[in-house]
Amino acid sequence: MHMVIYALVEESTHDDAQATGNSVFDRLVGADPHASAVFDYYVTFDEEDTSVAGKARWGELPTAAPVDSDDGQDLLERGWEATKEEFERNLDRVKEAIDELSDEEIMRDEDLARHAFHQVGAYDGPTIFLYTEHGTGIRHRGQLDRLLEESEELWIVPADVHF
Repeated sequence: MHMVIYALVEESTHDDAQATGNSVFDRLVGADPHASAVFDYYVTFDEEDTSVAGKARWGELPTAAPVDSDDGQDLLERGWEATKEEFERNLDRVKEAIDELSDEEIMRDEDLARHAFHQVGAYDGPTIFLYTEHGTGIRHRGQLDRLLEESEELWIVPADVHF
């Protein structure tokens, strides 16, 4: 499956932002020797040689944009809304499992209940759409707001990832 994730990086130029974003994505696919793979591979939106990922799948997106620009705000909103929707969807599944299943059924992972529990607690992966320049998933609004307030030249870099 594919999804678009976003790296929030502090840089002064478009090219530097894109390079730092690529470093984040490298880390998330395990290309960095000190990181384990969260995703299988990534394609950025400047890559032309693919027919199944990146622009070929999602259409034109900026390769990098200052967060305070219109494009940057649009990408940031997309990433945050997707994170929030996935959290709420999985939290609803957890609540339903607690209400409707016995402890034994939850333990057996009936209706993939334990998977939903895992997804609610995830720090990265398919339920997290925004990442810091260190490859850390942004899991709650306070974390995002703190990053936005503390950063002077914040850029957002999208990538299509496969998981």
